[in-house]
Amino acid sequence: MTTEPLSKAAVHEGGLGAPLRAPLDWRSDAFYDEAAIEAEMERVFDICHGCRRCFNLCDSFPLLFDMIDESATGEVDGVAKGDYKKVVDACTLCDMCFMTKCPYVPPHPFALDFPHLMLRHRAAERKKHGGEFVREQLGETDRNGKLAKPVAGMANWITKRDNKLARAAMENLAGIDRDAELPKYHGKTATDLAIPKPNPTGPAFGLRKAAIYATCFVDYNNPATATAALAVLAAQGVETRMAYPACCGMPQFEAGDLESVARSAAKVAAELGPLIDQGYDIVALTASCGLMLKFEWPLILRENEAVRKLAAATRDISEYVVDIAKTQGLAPGLAPIAGGVTVHHACHARAQNMGAKSAELLKLIPDTRIDLVERCSGHGGTFGVMKATRPHAIKIGKPTARQVAQKANDTLCSDCPLACKHLGQLLTTETKDGAAPPVQAHPIEVFARAYGFAA
Repeated sequence: MTTEPLSKAAVHEGGLGAPLRAPLDWRSDAFYDEAAIEAEMERVFDICHGCRRCFNLCDSFPLLFDMIDESATGEVDGVAKGDYKKVVDACTLCDMCFMTKCPYVPPHPFALDFPHLMLRHRAAERKKHGGEFVREQLGETDRNGKLAKPVAGMANWITKRDNKLARAAMENLAGIDRDAELPKYHGKTATDLAIPKPNPTGPAFGLRKAAIYATCFVDYNNPATATAALAVLAAQGVETRMAYPACCGMPQFEAGDLESVARSAAKVAAELGPLIDQGYDIVALTASCGLMLKFEWPLILRENEAVRKLAAATRDISEYVVDIAKTQGLAPGLAPIAGGVTVHHACHARAQNMGAKSAELLKLIPDTRIDLVERCSGHGGTFGVMKATRPHAIKIGKPTARQVAQKANDTLCSDCPLACKHLGQLLTTETKDGAAPPVQAHPIEVFARAYGFAA
């Protein structure tokens, strides 16, 4: 997928070219014009109605098609404009319709970009009415992580599912579903980790340097992923360091707060730019953050050279290690993982158009069963946490959890840690005969385990 601006020739050439994505003109007043947004939604919905290939993706499409079918005319003109928001609210911005299903994305002359149209609607709603307070506060991941760090034990006790009193209060006061598994906090975060020295006999020694963009989730909620990534890269001889200036802004992106995303992009790109100039590759540890750095930021700040440079230098951790294996080879010492591994290929990894790199990575482990599941988990950030939207997240995720259960492997991993946690919770209802649900991990953690590195 390219993020270059669309020319008239590109749009009208049609054919089988790779999907093209237009920059987001979020600074213009026209971007937020309600009448223009409604007109574009009617046009897009009419095309979707005539196609219906996306009926089995998120809940947006079944909702849309049901509203059309139940309307007086049986066509899009029979759906009230006020009901368009139901379609928007059901969209998790997973990008799967754009990347894998839609035959009408640019360069097709219809030039559909359903996810970015949903984003535009959210941005206009936010500009007019302001953001939802609780979602906005949950999205302040850096602030929340820093506040929780010195009191991590207390924070985790309060948010545990079996703390029924606290979780009932959170549900009643903040709308956070009492049954949703919430991420744990850590007193020692990823940016506190000691950096291992590169193995001088590693195949990439002297050839590669990697700055690990920890991401807010890994830094505050799962530093074990960073520990695993550092250990694996050091074993290959890669010189590593941590680099985490700020959150990628995905929570704000999902809420339509594009101005905040632009600030994050400019800040992170400016701080990581000198590392790129020193020869460091930027390696992202979660799929959503990799997608933001590689693809979404250049569409939001297309004039920012530092953002474009960062996009070109960014690699997903599995993508990066697979490339080392192909170009320099891997350090010896990989041992089989007993019980097999199911890899959930997260939507935001699929949207990076790089292939199933996590499965490709784990297939480098000898004598280990690796199964791939390519279906949305349904989590979608706060979508899987808030009481109002969690039923949709469960509905979308259940068929995926069922596929995972059918694989009957001992380990479940995903490029998206929130997807993995959500599926792990759903598996408690899909696992038969009282069998324990699989161990949950990030793919790089599984790979580190194959090398014998302790979690």
